[in-house]
Amino acid sequence: MKGQLLYLSKADVASTAVEMPDIIEALETAFREHGEGHVELPPKPAIHTRPDTFIHAMPCYIPSLHSAGVKWISGYPENYKQGLPYISGMLILNDDATGIPLAVMDCTWITAKRTGAATAISAKYLARPDSQSVGILGCGVQGRSNLEGLSVVFPLKKVIAYDVLPKQLDAFASEVEEKYKLEVIKAKQPREAVEGCDLVVTAGPLLRKPHATIKAGWLSEGAFASLVDFDSYWEGAAMKEADKFTTDDVPQLEHYRQIGYFQDIPPIYAALGDLVTGRRPGRQSPREKNIACNLGLALDDMATAPLVYRRAKELGIGTWLTL
Repeated sequence: MKGQLLYLSKADVASTAVEMPDIIEALETAFREHGEGHVELPPKPAIHTRPDTFIHAMPCYIPSLHSAGVKWISGYPENYKQGLPYISGMLILNDDATGIPLAVMDCTWITAKRTGAATAISAKYLARPDSQSVGILGCGVQGRSNLEGLSVVFPLKKVIAYDVLPKQLDAFASEVEEKYKLEVIKAKQPREAVEGCDLVVTAGPLLRKPHATIKAGWLSEGAFASLVDFDSYWEGAAMKEADKFTTDDVPQLEHYRQIGYFQDIPPIYAALGDLVTGRRPGRQSPREKNIACNLGLALDDMATAPLVYRRAKELGIGTWLTL
C-alpha cells in the first residue's frame, strides 16, 4: 500500500509458512546470480558488546529477484540462561525501484530457514546423493533447520544427535522422530555424531577461538560436513583433511580472517556460487571428504524475505504502518 509498510512480528513471519523447498529454490537462484557477479553484497560490518557476541548489519541487492534490503541481527550465546534466543533481529525490505521500505519483519525464522537451505544447496553439490545418515552437533534452532533442509535433498534414514545440554538433546530427538519419522540416536560423545555419518552439521555458538572438539580422522571417507558455527567445533588438522573446502563468499571469509576467525583453515576451493553456476565442479568422487563453511549472507535473507512478504500479503498477515 502506498505510503505504508507492512510490519511482521516473529509469529507473523512463521505463520506465512513458506516451505523449505521454495526457500532452497530461491537461494539457489540467488547464488547463481552471485556466481555470475550480478549481486551487490558488501561485507557485513559488526559491533561486539560482549565476548563471542555479535550484532551485524547485512545489506544486499539481488536484481533478478527485485530484492533489496538489510538485516540487523545479533547473536548472544549466553541468552539461553535468561530464556532468550541466541539469534534475534529485524529485517527491512525495500522497493528496488524507489528505495521506499516495503516491510519490516522479525528475522529469527528467516535466519533459521535460510541457513538450513544454504547447507542443503552446498550438500547438493558436495555430498553423495545417496547420503542417508546425518550427525547433528548442536540441537537448537540451527540444528533443526539444517536437518529440515537436508531432508528435502537427501533420502535420510538416521540422525545421530549430540548436544551439551541433555534437555535440548531430548527435545530435539522427540521432535525429529515425530516430524520426520527418522531413527534418532542420542550420542553421548561428539565423535559418535561425526564418525560414520554421511552428512555432518556443527551448529553451536560462533567462537573467535575454536574449542576444536572434532579431531582429524573423525570425518569418514565420502562424507560431507557443514560448519554452520564457522570453525568453532573443528581443529585445523580435521578441516585440512577435506578434499574440497568451500564457503558462500570468499571476500567475507577473508574479512572474518582479518578480525581473528578462521586462523587454521585449508585453502578455499570455491564459493558456493561457483558450484551452482558450474564454474567449479562439485563432488567428483564418492570417496571425497568435502566441507562447506557458509558464513550466512544477506543474500540468503534477501532471497527469502520477498517470499515471506508476498505470502503475508496474500494471507492478510501483519500490520500496516504509516511511513
